[in-house]
Amino acid sequence: MYAVVAITKHGVEIARKLYDQLPHAHIYYTDKFAKGDEAKKGIHLFSGNVRFLLAELFSAYRGLILIISLGAVVRMIAPLLKDKKTDPAVVVIDDKAEHVISVLSGHLGGANELTRKVANLLDARPVITTASDVQRTIAVDLFGRSFGWEWENENNLTPVSAAVVNEQHVAIVQESGERNWWTYDTPIPSNIRQYASVAEALEAEPDAALVVTHRLLEKEEEDILQNGVLYRPKVIVIGIGCNRGTSAEEIERVICDTLQQLRFSMKSVKALCTIDLKKDEEGLLAVANKYNWPLIFYTAEQLNAVPIDEPSETVFRYVGAYGVSEPAAKRYSGQQQLVLTKKKSGNVTISVALWEGER
Repeated sequence: MYAVVAITKHGVEIARKLYDQLPHAHIYYTDKFAKGDEAKKGIHLFSGNVRFLLAELFSAYRGLILIISLGAVVRMIAPLLKDKKTDPAVVVIDDKAEHVISVLSGHLGGANELTRKVANLLDARPVITTASDVQRTIAVDLFGRSFGWEWENENNLTPVSAAVVNEQHVAIVQESGERNWWTYDTPIPSNIRQYASVAEALEAEPDAALVVTHRLLEKEEEDILQNGVLYRPKVIVIGIGCNRGTSAEEIERVICDTLQQLRFSMKSVKALCTIDLKKDEEGLLAVANKYNWPLIFYTAEQLNAVPIDEPSETVFRYVGAYGVSEPAAKRYSGQQQLVLTKKKSGNVTISVALWEGER
């Protein structure tokens, strides 16, 4: 949700124009220029210094669109700034709607994207000064974000970003995840080179690196992260079955132990898949909620339609399907060959697949 704030006569007209074009925005402007229809439209009026209003809105909205001079905005928001991961996007529009300026949280907060959107609505010129956007190159802090990729840590985001925009040798190693991450209509800059493996990249001695993998790196590979960022794409599909009443602790332990044995990262789990009889299985629901993993359910008929290596008459007698974890993992991932066909541990049965491509 965005807030649009105006304090001048012309600014109010721009805000009202955005009211019609941004359905998810809340409009705020000074009562000095009230039109009389604000209550009907749900437009908020305020009196007094806008500085006090901004202090309230800063933490309440995902983004602020301010039709106020840039210098005034900088002075007013300066005491409110906390962290680029939590500060809202701030966009400024001049009083004639000729320029829309990305001011704060351009990448992580989405101000650059919002600037382009608002500029398009107003037929204005977007003003974006973020180096990676201007140079049409990779934004390290946003790399793979649209696909749900996660950083392993953020310590090297700034130096790696500097290497990218300063046209130093930057290596990309991608072992898994979506491949259509380059969205510009120009070629990838020549300073960014792709390598087939971490070992190959290390041999090339790059100045910085972007590594995209679901694997836990081996000791001899970790040097790539001295000035590198490790991204975790969502590619691990877990098929799971369990006895009724199995605790969340046991289910979680089996998943963690299994992925550790496979040398896979928990951050790369894309989904848990099981039979629809488990829709009310509290332990399974608790684990999915804890890690924010989608929990996918299939009917017995859907599972039986998937060829499996180890059908079980016993499982069929209980749930009507010849398997749960194996066919569930295969069905969701679209893979016939699994990384782990089936492993039984206590009350839990687990299968693991790697997802490839778009869904």
